[in-house]
Amino acid sequence: MESFFKKEIKIKRVRKSAILPTKGTEGAAGLDLYACIDAPVTVSPHGLYRIPTGIAIALPDRNTVGLIFARSGLGIKYGISPANAVGVIDSDYRGEIVVGLCNTGQEQYVLSPGERFAQLVVMPVYMPVLTETDDLGETKRGAGRFGSTGKTVISHP
Repeated sequence: MESFFKKEIKIKRVRKSAILPTKGTEGAAGLDLYACIDAPVTVSPHGLYRIPTGIAIALPDRNTVGLIFARSGLGIKYGISPANAVGVIDSDYRGEIVVGLCNTGQEQYVLSPGERFAQLVVMPVYMPVLTETDDLGETKRGAGRFGSTGKTVISHP
């Protein structure tokens, strides 16, 4: 069963100084991505930046997607995260992985060459077949909007 989850991903350095992605621990879901930049980049509050990784990948098949997430520490401590919340790498994309980065914090952050700054998670993706209909079926929630299920407060003893 475990081999079902192990899929080969071909990887290519497109810049000489690229560092291949690594896993921080055996149980890590994501592969750390490294900034492939020649000099430090000052990431100003509310600024948007394109940070190259120096690598390109070939996902295993059309039923997989690469998702780019923030590294938790950078996001929580400094507000450094992907500009579009989660980057998407489609299975047929073969170009360099470049991460749109933003700073939602109040202080400048200096990103150093070779620094781990984002993470790549490869996941299965469903290929939906859309069927137009006038009846979507009923649910308890129905067409309730954001917040329609109420606020849940759990108190600890």
